[in-house]
Amino acid sequence: MPWYLVLAWRQLFPFRRKGGNVLFGLFSVLGVALGVMILVVTQSVMGGFGEAHRDRMVESSGHVEIHAGGQPFTHFREIVADVEARPGVQMAAPYARGFFMAVHGDFRAFPLAMGLDLFSGGEARWQRFLLIGSVNDLDDHTVLLSRALAMEIGARVGRSIEVFSPLMFERMAEDEIVLPLDLEVVGIYDLEWQDAFVPGMIVSLRTLQEMYGLGDAVHGIMVWLENGVDPYAEVAFLEENVLASPVAARTWREIWSNLLWVLELERTILFFIVFLIMIVAVFAIGGVQLLLVMRKTREIGLLGSMGARPLDILRLYCFQGLVVAVFGIIAGIALALIILHFRDPIVLGLAEITGRRDTLVQFYYFTYLPVRYTVQDFVVIICATLVVSLLASFLPALRAARLRPAEALRADLG
Repeated sequence: MPWYLVLAWRQLFPFRRKGGNVLFGLFSVLGVALGVMILVVTQSVMGGFGEAHRDRMVESSGHVEIHAGGQPFTHFREIVADVEARPGVQMAAPYARGFFMAVHGDFRAFPLAMGLDLFSGGEARWQRFLLIGSVNDLDDHTVLLSRALAMEIGARVGRSIEVFSPLMFERMAEDEIVLPLDLEVVGIYDLEWQDAFVPGMIVSLRTLQEMYGLGDAVHGIMVWLENGVDPYAEVAFLEENVLASPVAARTWREIWSNLLWVLELERTILFFIVFLIMIVAVFAIGGVQLLLVMRKTREIGLLGSMGARPLDILRLYCFQGLVVAVFGIIAGIALALIILHFRDPIVLGLAEITGRRDTLVQFYYFTYLPVRYTVQDFVVIICATLVVSLLASFLPALRAARLRPAEALRADLG
């Protein structure tokens, strides 16, 4: 090993030197470790939130949606048969949706309702989200309510609610006598997602078609694919071989493009904010290292008089910055993984102490803290930390390399 690397290690961690001060090296590593730890934790948590949102998007709307630009269409049965015959397709479920006015006692709400074909199997995907009741009880005279809507209007399983549609109000305006539709609540579901993205009511397809006067038409078809099937390739095939204008297909990423963009923007902004904090910490370490170089001016001059080249001096102090970065990255990733492993007890414990657990669930829509980290995240964080640490140590190293041996030996420092 070259002498300047050995000397760099001994200056940074002088364990064997009597009276050697190792605090600088340890605190330098700790500073980088804390920055890396925060970066890994924040990116993993934001990645987890994004992954949880993406899962809910696919579960609620499918991988591919077949639609006619918001207009109803009637030849959906032939399309469903052709789509389900495709390899890699799990299920194709026609649907219709619209807004209702739901009345229970003195309470009223205006939720988005989704009508599902009871014979397609699409309604069975909601069973996993039911808190009480069964999807098998859903028919033309029953309804499933979201947890938020049930709380808003005070309804529960076994009770009946009155439902009005915009078509009913139009008929009332024409002095027709229109009675509301009574639907029995047979289940309460919760997707653990923001209420604005979740239908408040699930009814049978025939019920919604009748309430909106759709006849035998639907608004679209949700298609779920097997794992590994490319939704973009499936959309291209359907539009070329199965669908005819105005009916078209789009992937779930196109449906939720605005929300996906916001999620990625939040993650990127948070990365840069935390990274700026780490830059401040790393350059503060570089400032301390510059002071140490100034204190060791005579030692640097002695090295120069013994034949050390300026490039060797430069390597000596750059290597110190590299060592601090490497050890800081390893320690930071280890600390981050420990925190992420115990994330739920930590967060829920803090929520219990502050009495804000219900607030956490209300505004973040998750009863747990989702986490997702990828190799790409670690590569970006490691490379960025190495670059910043080397830049912070380059100025002190350049200051040391430019010292002339004769002037350094005459310096009255240290």
